[in-house]
Amino acid sequence: MHKNFKNIDKVVYGRGSFNNLDVILAERRTGTDAFFVFLVDNYFKGKDLEKRIPVKPEDVLMFIDVDVNEPTTEQIDNIRDTILNAKGLPSGVVGIGGGSILDIAKASSLMFTNEGSSTLYQGLNLIKKPGIYHLGVPTISGTGAECSMTAVLTGPVKKLGLKCDWTVFNQIILDPDLIATVPRDWWFYTGMDTFIHCIESENGTLNNTFSHAYAEQALKLCKDIFLNEGCGQNAQNDEKLMVASLMGGLSLTYSEVGVCHALSYGLSKILGTRHCYANCLAFYHLEDYYPEGVKEFKKMIALHNITLPQLISKDWTEKQLTEMAEVAYSLPHMWIHAIGSEWKQKITIDIIKNLYKRL
Repeated sequence: MHKNFKNIDKVVYGRGSFNNLDVILAERRTGTDAFFVFLVDNYFKGKDLEKRIPVKPEDVLMFIDVDVNEPTTEQIDNIRDTILNAKGLPSGVVGIGGGSILDIAKASSLMFTNEGSSTLYQGLNLIKKPGIYHLGVPTISGTGAECSMTAVLTGPVKKLGLKCDWTVFNQIILDPDLIATVPRDWWFYTGMDTFIHCIESENGTLNNTFSHAYAEQALKLCKDIFLNEGCGQNAQNDEKLMVASLMGGLSLTYSEVGVCHALSYGLSKILGTRHCYANCLAFYHLEDYYPEGVKEFKKMIALHNITLPQLISKDWTEKQLTEMAEVAYSLPHMWIHAIGSEWKQKITIDIIKNLYKRL
């Protein structure tokens, strides 16, 4: 069946575009009890960006620390219940931060209008009602969360997204000035998420002309940013990375990710490894699945003096390996894309465990 996906309603791009946030939200501030919830990466607390957020007295501003854990179902449920019990239904949610914050904003917007725990909605098209208005402002680029129809959450049983048309942001603001302060290693890891999105999107059974067009341009931009003359972390490349992230996300939306992301989900669920870093750890060892992509990835690693630990699997127990493999195996949409509809005849728990043992 052909995908009929919803894209972002509105996008504003360019340096200084964050200054439009107040005007954009003003259209939604109708009624005497109107208020917005701002979910902001704790990294910006006390920094200049905090002073620029157009928070009104009636609004709720929450700083969220995502350095230790990725978004969880419990966290989303707590945000919703806290706000509803204290103030009622917001006019909208604004997420300002990296991929985790954007996923928290998307998931929160959905759960404000859907009853019960968010664990009930981990999967495709399980959400019953449209969420409230939600706006995303990425401050780090590469995850594609700004355009994805998925809000990835770790629950007590599984790591899986709330995925439906209503997850997609109503508005995003792409301001390259906001990613200028990203630490170099995380600039690389998140940028590689875009690169890996495109490599996996291109190399699989669901690849098509539509997804290919986005991936082709995003990969060209990635090579300018990480390989070609003038590569590195600078103002011009910040602009390119912000656009590449969006295009890479749109490419996988109409195609799919593959082996690397399946392994990454297992690392994140069982060991708590941050998603983009987990992708890098796994992709380094997947030459037999993505030979050209891994070859270029290793060139980028060397060029930017990035050190990825090796032989980390020697410290994992058999129980951890099995649990990670079970998480990865439970993602059939990724394996169908990477291996084909008969993937269960070629991929087993033991094969996935051996893939983890490469790390």
